Amino acid sequence: LFIFCAVPFLWLFLSSFDAHATVYLQTPKWTLGNFVDFWTGPTLRDLFNSLIIAGGGTLLCVTAASIAGYAFARFRFFGRRVLLFGILLIRVIPQTATIAPLYEIVLHLRLNNSYLGIILVEAAFNVPLVIWLMKGYIDAIPTELEEAAWVDGASRFQGLRRVVLPVATPGLGASALFAFILIWGDFLTPLVLLQDQNLYPLSVGLFQAYIGNYLVEWGLLTATAVVYTLPAVGLYVLMRRHLLVASLAGAVKG
Repeated sequence: LFIFCAVPFLWLFLSSFDAHATVYLQTPKWTLGNFVDFWTGPTLRDLFNSLIIAGGGTLLCVTAASIAGYAFARFRFFGRRVLLFGILLIRVIPQTATIAPLYEIVLHLRLNNSYLGIILVEAAFNVPLVIWLMKGYIDAIPTELEEAAWVDGASRFQGLRRVVLPVATPGLGASALFAFILIWGDFLTPLVLLQDQNLYPLSVGLFQAYIGNYLVEWGLLTATAVVYTLPAVGLYVLMRRHLLVASLAGAVKG
């Protein structure tokens, strides 16, 4: 099973350095020309678009979800449980089932074919999951830490910003990691909401490179795919410690 899953990645890596890459796995004629073509071609613009969309969507998603997760963790109000599960239901519904009406909404708001529109939609798609992650982590933070800050004159918001969020850094890191990877790998949403090719992220750019020509440049395609995986892998390497701590939060009481 491991070999079955690893062979595509092996082909991707070897072909990206092959001067005569084909659809078949073969010993490469080593070259960096494919990566040079990527950095000097239009695909570099797609990478820049992906960074803007994924970075902006992650920042907006984590910011909104942190405040919402704190509210769900610390306040008790009527309809709290229904609202909490209702938010999760949004994430359970298949994205393809709502993409058409969502496009109409974005179109009427005149946010289609723009960075702002796609960032808002991506953040909205992923905020339910991040709310649940942040709520679970904030639940494990003792309220006595905030109460000590309140005694010193801090407001509720100041307690959140100066006490809760610094302690919840592992949860923030894990939430940002999940949100970034989900937005970075999304293909359907930008394909539907964006019509300007200058705004396409790399996920759509890879798709167009594969179907847009009768002769596929496998070397450039695989080099682009390798570069496409690097930001997500790099972020995972940086955040893996926070991910581990967040996964163990609440596992040991006291």
